Amino acid sequence: MNNSYNTLTQLTVGERQVHIHSLPALSDRARRLPFSLKILLENLLRHEDGKNVTAQDIDALLNWKPEDKPSKEVAFTPARVVMQDFTGVPAIVDLAAMRDAMAKLGGDPNKINPLSPAEMVIDHSVQVDEYGHDGAFDLNAKLEYQRNKERYEFLRWGQGAFDNLKVVPPATGIVHQVNLEYLARVVFEKEIDGMPFAYPDTLVGTDSHTTMINGLGILGWGVGGIEAEAAMLGQPISLLIPQVVGFKLEGQLPEGTTATDLVLTVTQMLREHGVVGKFVEFFGDGLADLPLADRATIANMAPEYGATCGIFPIDNETLEYLRLTNRDEEKIALIEGYAKHQGMWREPGDEPLYTDVLTLDLATVVPSLAGPKRPQDRIPLNDAGKTIQAHLGEFQHERSEKNAVSDQDEARTVGEGGTSRVAQNEPATLGVGKVKFKEQEFELVDGACVIAAITSCTNTSNPSVILAAGLVAQKAKALGLKPKPWVKTSLAPGSKVVTDYLEQADLLEPLAELGFDLVGYGCTTCIGNSGPLPKEINEAIVKHQLVVSSILSGNRNFEGRIHQDVKMNFLASPPLVVAYALAGRTDIDVYNEPLCQTDDGQDVFLKDIWPSVSEVSELVSQTVTQAMFEKNYADVYQGDQHWQQIAVNQSERYDWQDSSTYIRKAPFFDDMSKEPPGIPSIKGARCLAKLGDSVTTDHISPAGNIKASAPAGEYLQAQGVKQADFNSYGSRRGNHEVMMRGTFANVRLRNQLAPGTEGGITRLLPEGELMSIFDAAEHYQQRNTPLVVLAGSEYGTGSSRDWAAKGSLLLGIKAVLAKSYERIHRSNLIGMGVLPLQFKSGDGHEELELTGEEEFEIEGIYDTSTEVIVTATNADGKEVKFSADIRIDTPKEWEYYQHGGILQYVLRQMLN
Repeated sequence: MNNSYNTLTQLTVGERQVHIHSLPALSDRARRLPFSLKILLENLLRHEDGKNVTAQDIDALLNWKPEDKPSKEVAFTPARVVMQDFTGVPAIVDLAAMRDAMAKLGGDPNKINPLSPAEMVIDHSVQVDEYGHDGAFDLNAKLEYQRNKERYEFLRWGQGAFDNLKVVPPATGIVHQVNLEYLARVVFEKEIDGMPFAYPDTLVGTDSHTTMINGLGILGWGVGGIEAEAAMLGQPISLLIPQVVGFKLEGQLPEGTTATDLVLTVTQMLREHGVVGKFVEFFGDGLADLPLADRATIANMAPEYGATCGIFPIDNETLEYLRLTNRDEEKIALIEGYAKHQGMWREPGDEPLYTDVLTLDLATVVPSLAGPKRPQDRIPLNDAGKTIQAHLGEFQHERSEKNAVSDQDEARTVGEGGTSRVAQNEPATLGVGKVKFKEQEFELVDGACVIAAITSCTNTSNPSVILAAGLVAQKAKALGLKPKPWVKTSLAPGSKVVTDYLEQADLLEPLAELGFDLVGYGCTTCIGNSGPLPKEINEAIVKHQLVVSSILSGNRNFEGRIHQDVKMNFLASPPLVVAYALAGRTDIDVYNEPLCQTDDGQDVFLKDIWPSVSEVSELVSQTVTQAMFEKNYADVYQGDQHWQQIAVNQSERYDWQDSSTYIRKAPFFDDMSKEPPGIPSIKGARCLAKLGDSVTTDHISPAGNIKASAPAGEYLQAQGVKQADFNSYGSRRGNHEVMMRGTFANVRLRNQLAPGTEGGITRLLPEGELMSIFDAAEHYQQRNTPLVVLAGSEYGTGSSRDWAAKGSLLLGIKAVLAKSYERIHRSNLIGMGVLPLQFKSGDGHEELELTGEEEFEIEGIYDTSTEVIVTATNADGKEVKFSADIRIDTPKEWEYYQHGGILQYVLRQMLN
């Protein structure tokens, strides 16, 4: 490596000496940079090779101007990659397929190997099938292994076949909490060219909420699985030197508020400001009293506020957390010495240069929820009753309109000799239904809360909010209170440490008394693994078209994500989850209405069971100990007896099984040549889907349950899989046959090409026949017709879901035309060879009066071009011509596109 700036030197910490690239050697030009850009600068200095990283790249960062729009591309090389299993399995499937492709093209398959640490935590597969009793955890774990046997056999093979790949088995914790509590280094140590080096721990992860690690002062963010695979194989991540928004925190949180309320407030502020594609950096004297767990909570939701990262500097709080979590004292000393030498240590009054600065007085934060569809839609708790009632009214109005249309259709059907709905026992009442369940009879009504889940990496890593939930449960138990019988309750912590300190505080049993029994260690409800509702409850919801809700301590509440029959979903702190479970409804003013009554008829209000800040703080200091972390991470890779009993094939190349419905050889390299195919032409294209704003990756590639009537369900049944064994889309991501059938299959997707429908429905053009999106794509492929998607703003918001791009490619989509993109999905589209185009400001498919029935031709796609001319021709020959921006933002992305995708690019580089 080069050393153009003479920064290579030695750092002495205690009796140890390590080599570093010293930022003080660059004087004021480095000192003035924000903390996050100092980490990026060190990364460039250490990887300067004159090719991927040049002296000009380093100079560009040293000359960074806060107000400049990003224009300079640099190559960021992360120290490691983290994965969860939903995204990790397809990544390992791709690597295994790349080994086969390498052998087929005459290369060495063993070159396909992670060059830096790759760490996977299996946390996305456990579902809440059983709940509300002390056997729920064991039964859910048993079902998890039964459903995922093939996937786990494959991962055991990968762990042995690939160097530098470690797998944390199921029932251990959530990837981001395990990363925070155990995997994170803060400062990496490695021998390079025979010399001991120290450098910042950096990473990318195959999950949007990888940013949680920013709370420890570690730079990292979520990327698609395909980009993570390239990073594992030594490919740097291309990015434009970003703008950095400073977020100043002052004061302290007031009584009655939690870290969840703080992060929902921060999310709303930053979404309104606009930070997509930017780094966010937290600073200010308010950090002095902000625990590491609260910082991690704020950093976790960077995807929700739209930033690439949301990072905190290193300080004494960082070191104290590392001690609490049983990190080595010698390593902690190195972290402190390194951070202070490099100017990466927080000092009181620090205020680096920022592009913009937002300020929040923590004392102004109020208790809050967010929903019913987006995490940035914060609702102050004192307004929640009337706001949620208003949302409920909108859903009820939508239901009325839908049924009015159905009544018109019925009249026509009867007039033509058909059967009326009344004859088919259609219910006379909507919005209310009588239910018999567990020897109780009750009315289930609109606004009922049917799921209450303490779940998600965002909150279960934070002892203060978890213990607060336990205290609410304890106070409720003392009053003899129980959740309403229609509420499905669950507790799914992010690590085993959580249950240890709940047990130490004598709060595990009160939570269980209220139905919040341990159901598993994993993402569960937050990822959509809420499991089935009780049959009686679900039948009432469907029969009476009930608008019901969920409350969860999660980070995502997009349509159709939590449960396909639950329309309103609200994010809240864990103690509020318990409170709403007691109320049994979300359309309640929890400040002025009683949550419920005691057996003797006494009203119980939220204030009666809400713990004080001092109660919670005292309990945290008494119960959360270093010994808990030491015990639970001592054998973290060993797994339970289920994991250890899995048979392992030790071959270097995977033995694909045609009978498998979980693991199939990825098709992306089947017809690959040694030379890149170049830039494709797009003529005579048809629109497969015309979509509105805020279409998420959940809409494009759902992770939850598979409907039997959906194309993926029909495929599985044709393979002999019973509906009870379908598992989820997320668990089937190692099988492209399932996933391409599941693309655009979300039950809440509204395709404007097929008005009046929900789900993956479109019209085959020019015939106009209604059919599934998958079936239409099959017809188009038989005709050799390329496809496009028309979309609105924020296309691809949400999880870093590479199958949203992979599935698009396999359906035959060549380009997407949207008003704007979420960062990761835009990158993923390019990584799969799909062209992302952006309407000019003021344009859109509505503004241009595009019906979606036109034929599309896209002209002007050539290396480094910035815009194209799109011609849309309708059936009468009328043309609409308009220009659109090409959202291939860097020269490296152009290389990926010309090769047909990032993995093809990497494979050809290794081959040559």
